[in-house]
Amino acid sequence: MEVKIKLNGKTVVDDIPADMLLIDFVRAHGCKSVKRGCETSACGLCTVMLDDVPVLSCSTLVARADGRSVCTLEGLQAEASEFVGFIADQGAEQCGFCNPGFVMNTIALLRENPDPTDDEILAYLSGNLCRCSGYVGQLRGIRAFLDEKHGKEVERG
Repeated sequence: MEVKIKLNGKTVVDDIPADMLLIDFVRAHGCKSVKRGCETSACGLCTVMLDDVPVLSCSTLVARADGRSVCTLEGLQAEASEFVGFIADQGAEQCGFCNPGFVMNTIALLRENPDPTDDEILAYLSGNLCRCSGYVGQLRGIRAFLDEKHGKEVERG
């Protein structure tokens, strides 16, 4: 079947098998930030934005994205660069495997709620699995980013 998808701002037309998953499609088109982690829709490593809503690409058929917009971390570098340094400063990127999923969900969170509480951050990121550092470093990094953005004194790294 033929699909037409706007991937990171560029129109991609491709002939795909009807059962192809979105994770395989975006990776085949050079989006290597999207990772396969659990194969059970439980880890968040495969998160992409489908029409600006975070979805798990490992459990989404490409056919659902036909005629729609898909954005991966490769397409959100400018927005992500604002806060990834804060996460790194907190030592939360130990192996880095889970970072793209965390970043994608943090972008979605901050678009939806520009000033979340710590509990709201943890709740939003609860679908992301980090095997190295857990969520404390990510929370500290996001909180430091938000504090600096709101003019509060922040101690970095």
